[in-house]
Amino acid sequence: MMPIKEPEEVKALYKGVTAALDADYGDGRKVGNCQHGVYLFYDYDGEPIYVGRTMESLRTRIRRHLTNQRTDAVAMSVLDPFEVAEIEMWPFWNLEKVEERKAKQILVRAEYTVYQNAVKRSQFSVILNEQDITRADEIELPKSIRLSVLPDELRQQREHPDIRLARRARTIANLARVISERKVTKGIRRTLWAQAQRLAHLAKTRLEEFENRDDY
Repeated sequence: MMPIKEPEEVKALYKGVTAALDADYGDGRKVGNCQHGVYLFYDYDGEPIYVGRTMESLRTRIRRHLTNQRTDAVAMSVLDPFEVAEIEMWPFWNLEKVEERKAKQILVRAEYTVYQNAVKRSQFSVILNEQDITRADEIELPKSIRLSVLPDELRQQREHPDIRLARRARTIANLARVISERKVTKGIRRTLWAQAQRLAHLAKTRLEEFENRDDY
């Protein structure tokens, strides 16, 4: 029996994520190889949707989110990997030789700084993290690198609003099912509310496009 191959769009996502993580930080180092860092995911509208930090390398953590799907965010239908269009990363190379507790404190501050900036830039003033971001003093961030994870042609296909509406509605339905079947945190319920706002906005924008067309 011939082995079943992955769909082309899945292969493209994996390839795009790898290419982003292999990007040169500007000094010959691949950004994904940095052990300590903060990352932010954006959707196809450039809306910030999910922030995180890692001490196990940006490569390992981000691939876990977007490829092998073994994170709570994906399993709980908080985050749809196919809604992630771009990744922004802040590598902290200078923490490689810093004591673990101290490094974590710095990353907590960095994550909160990125989170605060993301909320300010969000048209909904909310992102999809299912857990509260730890409050901390904000910190000066290192240079970031922001990259698309899909080739232009596939991105154009996937960012079609009707396709996004269908995926987003399915994500909300799955998340609502999870909530109905488990005892969940208030953060999960907040995420459902945030997803509902995003769905409503996209549906309204799509409707307005048709209402302004002469051929409908």
